[in-house]
Amino acid sequence: MTTLTLAASAPERVVFDLVELLRYPVLFGVVLALALALYELGILATELYRRRGRIAGGALLDDLVPRARTAIAADDRSQAANILRPIAKGADASAALGRIVEATGTLQAEPRAAKALADFDLRAMRRLERPRMLVRAGPALGLMGTLIPLSPALAGLARGDVQRLSDDLRVAFAVTVIGLLTGALAFGVALVRDRLAAQDLSDLEYVAATLAEPAA
Repeated sequence: MTTLTLAASAPERVVFDLVELLRYPVLFGVVLALALALYELGILATELYRRRGRIAGGALLDDLVPRARTAIAADDRSQAANILRPIAKGADASAALGRIVEATGTLQAEPRAAKALADFDLRAMRRLERPRMLVRAGPALGLMGTLIPLSPALAGLARGDVQRLSDDLRVAFAVTVIGLLTGALAFGVALVRDRLAAQDLSDLEYVAATLAEPAA
């Protein structure tokens, strides 16, 4: 009977030991996820600061695009790119805008402009990957960090070790808060960055379509 009991408890012991081994990696992962979320928030704040005072998209485009078309008609593409520069609010948008200007009026201008827009969209999606991952990973790590200390906390309660119970519960609740905070920050960053990317893509599509129109 004793042998059967020990055999039955062996897999449970392996599981308990494995979970206990995850304790510190999970705690480290939660702190790292929060640091990454704060880093992404800082990048977004910098980007929003660069966009401060931005003229309404339609008014800015209606003013600059005709001037750029005139420069392209005069075969001065560098001047056209400089005219349109205020539209681009990032390195990716500037690169796409330059490719659109270079493609205008050339052979296969439409597919080249479409390729530039698609590449910009892919780069914008790539920038959203980490915040979106943190939206899921933060609460998941927080939940793991909550559940892992509960086992030794309950064991301490069974032994009457109130101090161990208190310490483990404090860790569990703290990790829960950090995980939820990470997810909330990452969700906000992803939401705002997605809107900014959609706005930039809309402006670039308008520029590409307008530059492609035949001169009146």
